[in-house]
Amino acid sequence: MKLSKVGGIIAAANKKVAKPLLQVGEISIIRRIVITYQQAGIFPIVVITGAEETEVKKLLTKYGVIFLRIGQAEQPELMESVRVGLRYLSGKCERVAFTPVNVPMFTPMTVTSLMQTEGDLVVPSCGGKGGHPVLISERVIPRLLDYDGPDGLRGAMNACGANRVWVNVADRGVLTNVYNEEELSACLREHNDAILHPVLHMRLERELPFFSDRLKLLLFLLADTQNMHVSCLHSGIARSKAWDMINKLEQTLGCQIVERARGGASGGSTRLTPAGMDLYLRFTRFEARVYQFAQEEFQREFSR
Repeated sequence: MKLSKVGGIIAAANKKVAKPLLQVGEISIIRRIVITYQQAGIFPIVVITGAEETEVKKLLTKYGVIFLRIGQAEQPELMESVRVGLRYLSGKCERVAFTPVNVPMFTPMTVTSLMQTEGDLVVPSCGGKGGHPVLISERVIPRLLDYDGPDGLRGAMNACGANRVWVNVADRGVLTNVYNEEELSACLREHNDAILHPVLHMRLERELPFFSDRLKLLLFLLADTQNMHVSCLHSGIARSKAWDMINKLEQTLGCQIVERARGGASGGSTRLTPAGMDLYLRFTRFEARVYQFAQEEFQREFSR
């Protein structure tokens, strides 16, 4: 069962070139990409960490992203981040959007255009040059993972024999990296205008709130890992807080959301019950429809 239509990967592991905390305008470049992905409706968003991992997790924990770390290497090749992210999302999403963190200025409209285009590999093009993010179909993920040749992701895309579709966009952000400070500054106002959006924090309440987007992320991770400890590591949620959220949810709904199994060689497991999976899927569908409606109404009122 697919848990999401389009997931996202942000490669921020290389200590020398990633610069995830570089501030452009009032926010960091990695926060810009998270905003852009979220505005386009991408979930889950996987951040591949390594460089400044602690600071990145502290910055993004409340924004509902998943953190995966690359070993101990300070300067891993970009293709290693591609592999880590694709391995994780394989089987969970129909398509995956990938970008290195040092290309932070593409717009939500560009991401939406890519998502509306059919193809195994969908690549934005501006002025005849290909850029990021790249949208990857689940069909070609195994071929990209098997590639062991030169030239990183570009080489893997060229060698995999997949149908590549170029989408022409009037968005210089798909080509703008953090090393071109003049171009970054030139894109700033355009990007800030592009990411103007309504902020919706969806939750369910009775007398008190009992379900939120952070709990949705936790259920997604439990459905995948079947392990509370690992799910908390990936989400940045404290384990005690996670159990408090689950216990409150079960008490409010009057049904079992997770099944706890102690002991064993793996140290026990925490699995979603059918009721837990049903809640996750219902909330995800509801959230997507409400967000789409809000975006349409926002455009109707504010794009004049």
